Amino acid sequence: MTDGGRVAGSFRDRAGQVYRHEGRILRSVTKGAAAAAYEAARDAGLYGRLVKKGLLVGLKEVEAPAALACDDVAYWLEHPTLPFISHPYEWPFALWKKAAITQLRVHLEALKDGFTLSDATAYNIQFDGVTPRFIDHLSIQPYEEGEAWVGHYQFVSQFLGPLLLWDKVGIAPNHWMRGALEGIAPEDLAKMLPWKAKWSPVVLAHVVGLAALQKKRLATTPAEARAAKEKAKLPKARFVAILEGLKAYIEGLQPPGGESVWGEYADNTSYSSDEQQQKADFIGKLAADTKGLTFDIGCNSGDYSVAALEAGASRVIGFDFDHNALNLAVSRAEQEKLAFTPIWLDAANPSPDQGWAEREREGFARRVRGDAMVALAVVHHIAIGRNVPLDEVVGWLMDMAPDGIIEFPDKQDNMVKTLLAMREDIFDDYTEEDFRAAIEKRGRIVDELRLVDGHRLLVRYSR
Repeated sequence: MTDGGRVAGSFRDRAGQVYRHEGRILRSVTKGAAAAAYEAARDAGLYGRLVKKGLLVGLKEVEAPAALACDDVAYWLEHPTLPFISHPYEWPFALWKKAAITQLRVHLEALKDGFTLSDATAYNIQFDGVTPRFIDHLSIQPYEEGEAWVGHYQFVSQFLGPLLLWDKVGIAPNHWMRGALEGIAPEDLAKMLPWKAKWSPVVLAHVVGLAALQKKRLATTPAEARAAKEKAKLPKARFVAILEGLKAYIEGLQPPGGESVWGEYADNTSYSSDEQQQKADFIGKLAADTKGLTFDIGCNSGDYSVAALEAGASRVIGFDFDHNALNLAVSRAEQEKLAFTPIWLDAANPSPDQGWAEREREGFARRVRGDAMVALAVVHHIAIGRNVPLDEVVGWLMDMAPDGIIEFPDKQDNMVKTLLAMREDIFDDYTEEDFRAAIEKRGRIVDELRLVDGHRLLVRYSR
């Protein structure tokens, strides 16, 4: 059988793989040990309980699609389609923390029923709004008393380590995680953490101790490794205590403070309250007409994402560079129960296709395809702040959705003046005329709104 619509990131799993097929998300369950483990968890009611608790993406057994039929597959499962697949290196602190806690909660629930998890990769968590869901059903395996936590090193590398880098060092781990898909190794993290942080029992055991153990493992012969594995036993009660301890510790971690560059944009903007309402109404009209998945590029803390949702958008995926603003947006989405997911984005350097054969983790451009797109207070940051030609900025934005709104602040706008204050103005193509031409090259202008004494132009386009 050819891989057809196989999701490239699932190729490593011999127990079963995930497929996109005719708008559906399907998972194969391989005959033999994988099928037996699936049946055990299913018959124990574990999947159902995890779904009911909101921890696991739903599943149902279905007939094999003719195009995917294979003698090696015992079961085909269908899962709900999530609106957007994000990668850990695109999460703000608040989402990373939620993901780590969910990973631990799933493991603890599994242990109650006599199961464990075969790994602890952060890529097994996805978000529905800001609610994390575990998506790898086949990593749930029968537990044997005394077995070690096989995903310990991976959990520290992909969950605990990034959170500690944020909390203890004040550095966002996104760029590192994007460059090292397996995560931040405990051996590297241990070198960066301040001495005070290392005296924490959790850090001492799960970072410093694990780093030392890894160094010892690398110097161990295969025979010594087998002997050590036979000797080492982790009682279930101790296993549970470790996971509970990590969960409690992570719940207490906080994002770093400090001033945000653009995080207070909504408070500092030159819009009057009347103009803010006009802007929200303009966005609301787009959302009411399209009524679908909307991407908010430069979402800040989510004011206009909320306006889109209130007007009829089915869900909003928001993107911003500012971590403080994103953490506020996550809190807001949680408190108001919004279908809104705030994601970190460096717009001039979005996530590329990468991993094995450059297909394992899909890049930004392949995933961001929606019904509508809103880009407010974005164009000048990319065109002037990052020297990207205005025509290319407009093209990149319009490629995300057939309908959308793009805001253009001219050179008399205060925010643009701020960007130009410390540099030479070399941006001859940054004019309203060039902006309009870039849109009309790719579509048509449907409507427009001019604000702030005429210095800001919002254009609604349709491709």
